[in-house]
Amino acid sequence: MSTSFYTKTSLKTTGKHTTFHGIRSRNGKWVAEIREPRKTSRIWLGTYPTAEMAAAAYDVAALALKGGDTTLNFPDFVGSYQVPESPEPALIRRAAGEAAESMKVFREREDGDRAVGGDRNDEFIDEEAIFDMPNLLVDMAGGMLVSPPRHMVVDDRPLGDSSDCDNLWSY
Repeated sequence: MSTSFYTKTSLKTTGKHTTFHGIRSRNGKWVAEIREPRKTSRIWLGTYPTAEMAAAAYDVAALALKGGDTTLNFPDFVGSYQVPESPEPALIRRAAGEAAESMKVFREREDGDRAVGGDRNDEFIDEEAIFDMPNLLVDMAGGMLVSPPRHMVVDDRPLGDSSDCDNLWSY
């Protein structure tokens, strides 16, 4: 599962993140909250050091309250979230905190992988060496210089008759 994290924090004048749902910036930290369906009250999900952690907390709460058809910040992580069975605010807060911690661990692991080995897809493969390209092209050019095989006429047809042609070199 591959997810690229947003390194720049682009904020509107309201403090809301332009990419993630349900989070906003407050005093340099990120807070997450969600409105309960058919109510005016909100469930406070917590304050987190990164936008990704707050977005993961929002995702778990959205799944618990709105179901699987809701818009998520990280849809690839749905299988790793521990969604509470009942929509009680205390259970949702606990699950949101766990999701935020798992996002923190995932991000640290991804950052560590980048620092150690870089991206795994940037390995150089010398295709010319694998296929022996210089010699392959020379061999192909040499093959074009080969004259056609001699054809021995075995039947009584004249050479100009191409009505029943089954050989490329009979022309």
